[in-house]
Amino acid sequence: MKILKIAFWILWRVWFYVVMAVPIIIMLPFLLISIISEKGYPYFFKMARIWAKFILFGMGFYYIVKREQKLIKGKSYMIVANHTSMTDIMLMLALIKNPFVFVGKKELVKIPLFGFFYKRTCILVDRNSSKSKNEVFKRAQSRLNQGLSICIFPEGGVPDDESVLLDEFKDGAFRLAIDHQIPIVPIVFPDNKERFSYTFLSGSPGKMRARILPFIETEGLTIDHRKELKDRVRNVIYDALVAFEKK
Repeated sequence: MKILKIAFWILWRVWFYVVMAVPIIIMLPFLLISIISEKGYPYFFKMARIWAKFILFGMGFYYIVKREQKLIKGKSYMIVANHTSMTDIMLMLALIKNPFVFVGKKELVKIPLFGFFYKRTCILVDRNSSKSKNEVFKRAQSRLNQGLSICIFPEGGVPDDESVLLDEFKDGAFRLAIDHQIPIVPIVFPDNKERFSYTFLSGSPGKMRARILPFIETEGLTIDHRKELKDRVRNVIYDALVAFEKK
């Protein structure tokens, strides 16, 4: 039985990269056109949402979302969520219709084909470089000025210890939200670690729940409120994760 499980996990993980590549290859000419200039990003974003849904369903995942508040079309937001799986990217794209730009780690650039578009459409950060972090801040400000939203996983990466429910948050998302006086959209992904964690021999098809929590306003806040805001957002996400675990 254990050998069969291991064989399934290996084939299933390989299949993940297959279903990642297929829609990119099919849409390749349109994707390339959409990244010629930043004005084409909304069209790229629509194709990215198709790509994300193709992967989720191709892997045998089905998602259920509870929306406690809805995003307004054409408005910018700071979108944040807990981070435990590569599928967080796909589920976020599937859930949110407002065009947004990911701020993500540069290591994902190494993934063949996916990395090519990731590098050209996302804001990449080297978490070991203070210069990189300052550059990220400038690029994110530019995207917000264009009317887009920003998505950041504020834990700054996936904790090595999978028993950690929610790691400490970094400041970046909250600095940007205060600077631009935009609402923060807290989102909870309680099942993605179980479905498809970074541990290779693990996971299974099944349900992925998501909960979009009430937005947290930043209007009137100053940079002095950054820590208070960060702690507040982390607490609401943490409490929601605990509530899911009790169900």
